[in-house]
Amino acid sequence: MSLDALKAAVPDYARDLRRNLDAVVEHGGLSQQRLWGTVLACSIAARSAHVLRELAPEARARLSPDAYTTAKSAAAVMAVNNVFHRTRHLLSDPAYGELRTGLRMTALGHPGVSRADFEFWSFAVSAINACGLCLDAHERALRRLEVDRETIQEGIKIAAVIQAVGTTLDAEAVMEAVLGDS
Repeated sequence: MSLDALKAAVPDYARDLRRNLDAVVEHGGLSQQRLWGTVLACSIAARSAHVLRELAPEARARLSPDAYTTAKSAAAVMAVNNVFHRTRHLLSDPAYGELRTGLRMTALGHPGVSRADFEFWSFAVSAINACGLCLDAHERALRRLEVDRETIQEGIKIAAVIQAVGTTLDAEAVMEAVLGDS
């Protein structure tokens, strides 16, 4: 399975998603490691079995074993952090922000890839999970690591497109099963 199979599965009414997927993966200008780590982490965060089934094998083939594992780790860590920090931020009682977090996050200290790649993957996953606090924190870290705004925006685009493809394909599968649509 592959990127091409995923693009072929996108229905014609959403053909812009095909073009956008091609643009962010084939023409985005990121290094292979940063690109495919972001694709993998976002595919996990998007929670679409169809997307993950198509893109995980391709990511595995294009990443070193360490980068592949670390991208999965970024998605897992951010799944915890995004819910935790987004919730604390949304609560009207600011005292929750003063409490000790008390959650293990060892992957943040020793990611196994460059700090910039790990922050980039964490940033993109935070975009999918809509955690403003985490987005700000990872964007600041990326800027301190001298990653420019245009590059950071590539992460936003990858996250947006993968999320949209997953949403569209999962909805199509349900509509086909329930309504016989195709």
